[in-house]
Amino acid sequence: MLFRAELRKLLPYRTVWILLVLYAVLLAGFVGMSGGAVINGKPMGSSLYAFPGVWSRLAYVASYFNLLLGILLIILITDEFQFRTFRQQVLDGLSRAELIQGKLGIAAGLAVYATLVVLGIGLFFGLTRGPEAAPGAVTAELGAVALYAVQALGYLSLAALLAFALRKSGLAILAFMLYGWVAEPLVRSQVPDSLDRFFPGKLLSALTPTPGQELLDTVTGPSGALLPTQALPVALAYVAFFWLLSYLLLRRDL
Repeated sequence: MLFRAELRKLLPYRTVWILLVLYAVLLAGFVGMSGGAVINGKPMGSSLYAFPGVWSRLAYVASYFNLLLGILLIILITDEFQFRTFRQQVLDGLSRAELIQGKLGIAAGLAVYATLVVLGIGLFFGLTRGPEAAPGAVTAELGAVALYAVQALGYLSLAALLAFALRKSGLAILAFMLYGWVAEPLVRSQVPDSLDRFFPGKLLSALTPTPGQELLDTVTGPSGALLPTQALPVALAYVAFFWLLSYLLLRRDL
C-alpha cells in the first residue's frame, strides 16, 4: 500500500526518469568504451567482458554511479519537506514510521533497479563481446552483483539520512558528495587502520573491491579494507542504523 502510494508520486516525475536513464546510459557507455583500454601495452578487448570475471569488474564500476541514485533519493525526500507533503500525510493519518517505510521502499526499489541494470549490461556485453563462456561461467560469480545491491542500498540509506537531517536538496547533495570525497577520508587519515576499515564509506566500498586488488596489495601493501564477506553484515547494520536515525529525526521535528 505504502509502496504503491510512493509509486504514484514517482511515475509522473520527470526528474526520476532522467536520472534513472542517465544511470543506465552512463554505466553502459563507460563499460562499452572500456574494451578499448590498454594496460601494459595490451588492449583489454574481449577479455574485459569474459565470464565470470565481468561481474566483479562491472560491480566495481557501477559503485561509482551510486552517486546518481543518492542524488535522486535526496531530491525525492527533500521535495516532501519543501512542499509539506510529509506533514499533510501525517495529518491524513500516516505515522512517521510509515513515512520512513515508504522511503525505505523507494531506496530498495532503486537498489533493485540498479542491480537489474548491472545484470542486463553484464549479460549484454558478456554474451556479445566476451569470449565463449564455459558451462556455468555466466552465473559463477553473481554474488558480486548481490554485494553491489547491498552497497547501493547502503549509499542510498546514507543519502536518505542526510536528506532527513538537512531537508534542503542542494545542501544535502553537497553534504553527500563532501562526506565521501572529503570529510570521511580526512577523519580516517587520523585514526588507526583497525578503526579506519569500519567507517561507512570505506566499508561500503569494500563490498565491490578493485579488480585485481590481491595483486595491488603485493605491490603497495595491504589496503586494510575488510573482505566483502566480512563487510556484508556490518553494511547491513549500517543500513538499519541510518534508517533508525532518519526515523528519530522525523519523529523529533516534522
